[in-house]
Amino acid sequence: MSAERALSRVRVVLVATSHPGNIGAAARAMKTMGMERLVLVRPRGFPCAEASARAAGADDLLYSAALCNSLAEAVAECTWVVGTTARARHLGWKSLDPRTFATRAMSEARRGEVALVFGRERSGLSNAELDLCHAKVSIPTAATFSSLNLAAAVQVLSYELRRATLADEAPLEANSDAERPASVAELEGFYAHLRDTVTEIGYLDPDSPKLLMRRLRRLFNRVQPEHVEINILRGILTAVQKKARRRDLNGS
Repeated sequence: MSAERALSRVRVVLVATSHPGNIGAAARAMKTMGMERLVLVRPRGFPCAEASARAAGADDLLYSAALCNSLAEAVAECTWVVGTTARARHLGWKSLDPRTFATRAMSEARRGEVALVFGRERSGLSNAELDLCHAKVSIPTAATFSSLNLAAAVQVLSYELRRATLADEAPLEANSDAERPASVAELEGFYAHLRDTVTEIGYLDPDSPKLLMRRLRRLFNRVQPEHVEINILRGILTAVQKKARRRDLNGS
């Protein structure tokens, strides 16, 4: 398969966009770079005539855009998710520059579905939404004026993806199911299972969890376990739970 086919595995996700014109402008930015998969999470005032007007010929992306109620739903089947952010965070995520992101995205698209996530115009993505991401990407801007319009940010990163596509002529290889990276949905199931287990054995205090689960998420998102590896880990967690419950029943 061609590099263009790999690019077709990359979706742009806009979270809680407040201005419909920004959705249309983002669609136009995507289409000029050959990107066609737009996902909208709880957009305000969409569909809207202003979005269509700002799309300026990219109306087909608006018509085919998927609408979701949460970011988790929007990226559930993805195996690599990158959030855009310009703000420093207390607990840092792995950060990529736009060119490095695009090169990596093309590589990841050979293995599974990829999502590039943009947050709210004023506040960006929440920490909980970034928890669903494997990495973050930041566009370097002037320190004295770092504000970048949503559609402009989509244009910059779409351009880098297009550039990486033109430079990438390697064939797209299929992976076996065992080699497939775990999807976000599979990882979320694992994280819930992990939290239940560490709570059950007394390692996590639910009344004072601090940053334990967020640090564990960062660890596994960085490693990017495969589908079969997640199944192994969940099997281990189940065995731990069974042993802990037997111990409790026996009173020892």
